[in-house]
Amino acid sequence: MSATPARPARGYAPEIIVAAGCLVALISFGPRASAGLFQIPMTLQFNWGRDIFGLALAIQNLLWGLGAPFAGAIADRFGTTRVLCVGAVLYAAGLVVMAYATTPLQLHLGAGVLIGFGLSACSFNLVLAAFGKLLPDQWRPMAFGAGTAAGSFGQFLFPPIGNILIDTLGWQQALVVFAVTLLPILPISIMLATRKTGAAAAATASLPNQTIRQALGEALRHRSYVLLVLGFFTCGFQLAFITVHMPAYLKDAGLPAWVGGWTLAVIGLANAVGSLSSGWLSTRMPKRHLLAWIYLGRAVAIAAFILLPPSPLTAITFGVVIGLFWLSTVPPTSSLVMLMFGTKYMAMLYGFAFFSHQVGGFLGVWLGGIFYEATGNYQLVWWLSVALGVASALINLPIVERPVDRPEAQPA
Repeated sequence: MSATPARPARGYAPEIIVAAGCLVALISFGPRASAGLFQIPMTLQFNWGRDIFGLALAIQNLLWGLGAPFAGAIADRFGTTRVLCVGAVLYAAGLVVMAYATTPLQLHLGAGVLIGFGLSACSFNLVLAAFGKLLPDQWRPMAFGAGTAAGSFGQFLFPPIGNILIDTLGWQQALVVFAVTLLPILPISIMLATRKTGAAAAATASLPNQTIRQALGEALRHRSYVLLVLGFFTCGFQLAFITVHMPAYLKDAGLPAWVGGWTLAVIGLANAVGSLSSGWLSTRMPKRHLLAWIYLGRAVAIAAFILLPPSPLTAITFGVVIGLFWLSTVPPTSSLVMLMFGTKYMAMLYGFAFFSHQVGGFLGVWLGGIFYEATGNYQLVWWLSVALGVASALINLPIVERPVDRPEAQPA
């Protein structure tokens, strides 16, 4: 006798859950997306090389990814709200420490360690997992796109504001203002409350009594999941490199500072369109094909950008084009994780995929600073981004889009 599917356990209407998740994603993504604006004022004031600033942001990306599976596992076990609140407090504290850092060690502690772990516990990866647990099936694909798009809108909103704050208040006070903007996450997160469920959680998986260790072992032995995780590495490499080093790259080309800020902003605005479109397309075409086209599109856009002469027009145009592909990988990736393994351990398993993403982010930011100091330009890292985009397009094609094969439970 087949079990009747259980409805997701939730205390609020789907519209309220989606709105709350989108607000958390928007607020948490904004300051992080503006990090590149602080590179030049900080390195000039303290006479640091860009490799020092780059290492701090590289540590942030790595610890964001390293903490994501653990934050996800805690949220799966004890609920989302507590994790989001702790993450927001760590994130805000990191911005304040970064604001008053006067040594590389203090910078690495604030911008690297505190913000990195804070992001792992309050960014869109937990929001998407909460959507998977709380929303009905028909809401999930578009909600994944909406949550990702909201993070993108944060990227559109915060960099221009950051430029204004830096010009009027100074870079230190700008970071403090960004820290204060994170505090509304604490009350909003109540609407994303998930609990350790019984029947509802069991109905989402073929193995209701599966442990965290068993779930992780099953995933790491699953070829399609491994391919998905490997492909996600490129996404992090490209996004982190562009977010942190694009303003400095454009400044080196002789363009005014506003071009860098607005390039990051239009990336965020275009990404809102790209993420929503990706969520919609995830329900209408094979997700592996969608991912392959996204990675290939990024490679072509980056190659065209670095081959054209730098100007405000080419920079803003690149921002629009790359923005359409920016976080559009997230809806099909999260949907594939849920399709393969169900929702019971989605936060943790998506967290491991995100760890690969952030290892790529660590290398993108760190190598950007290292190669700039060694060669005086970013060309090698740009071309490496192109090559990785082509490789990830090919890696995603063999993914099999079906639930993991599990033995049927036998009657006693």
